[in-house]
Amino acid sequence: MKGKSLLIFSATIALAIGIMSCGGGQPPAETPAATSAATAGKPVDAATAGSVSGTIKLDGTPPRMRPINMAAEPTCARQHATPATTEDVLVGAAGALQNVIVYLKGDFSQYAFDAASSPVMLDQKGCQYTPHVIALRVGQPLHVMNSDQTTHNIHPVPVNNREWNESQPPGAGAINQSFAREEIAVPVKCNVHPWMKSYVAVVGHPYFQVIGADGAFSLKNVPPGTYTLTAWHELYGANEQSVTVGASEAKSVNVTFKAAGAAD
Repeated sequence: MKGKSLLIFSATIALAIGIMSCGGGQPPAETPAATSAATAGKPVDAATAGSVSGTIKLDGTPPRMRPINMAAEPTCARQHATPATTEDVLVGAAGALQNVIVYLKGDFSQYAFDAASSPVMLDQKGCQYTPHVIALRVGQPLHVMNSDQTTHNIHPVPVNNREWNESQPPGAGAINQSFAREEIAVPVKCNVHPWMKSYVAVVGHPYFQVIGADGAFSLKNVPPGTYTLTAWHELYGANEQSVTVGASEAKSVNVTFKAAGAAD
């Protein structure tokens, strides 16, 4: 009898260890890479730091966005005053191009930056990802919400980070994730609604911005040095320019993407 009890006890312990090892079925959160610029170095000297600002525009006629058929999800369709369309190319006044990720490439390893602990929100509303494009720091929390009365499926497809795929029914709490390495940009899809897509840019420093309706950007507290200003768009790719920031210098850089058929 004692031998049988010991066998049952041993099996119970083994099962508990197995459950803890599997994490209860939840995908493990990634540990930010040790090489992130946020982990070591000195603070940027505010007395000598400069800035880089400018505008992002599209030259030419933007492509017409395609209508989305949401007949299969009437609760989503009713949330749109006009029929929903794709969001690949959104252009505002004077050719301002939205949803472009602007960031600096350079060596920031000698600097220390405050940890980015505030979560970045990605909502699913009207069967579309909102915002369409987001950017966050390496290791910064990403909170994914579901504001719809239907189940969604969040499926980022990275190259340099861990892939994950989670369903989120109506009324469920936020899905909390993060990315351990830089990547511009991670496509996000929904396996339930194939028209849903978004992009997440992961940057190892604070010098980045997602362009809004006015097409403007402003990167502040930039240490003196030479960098590559990169503007990335999901359809038009990357546009890069070298920029040198002197001590306390405010640099202006304008970036223009060309639409298909635009004259050079």
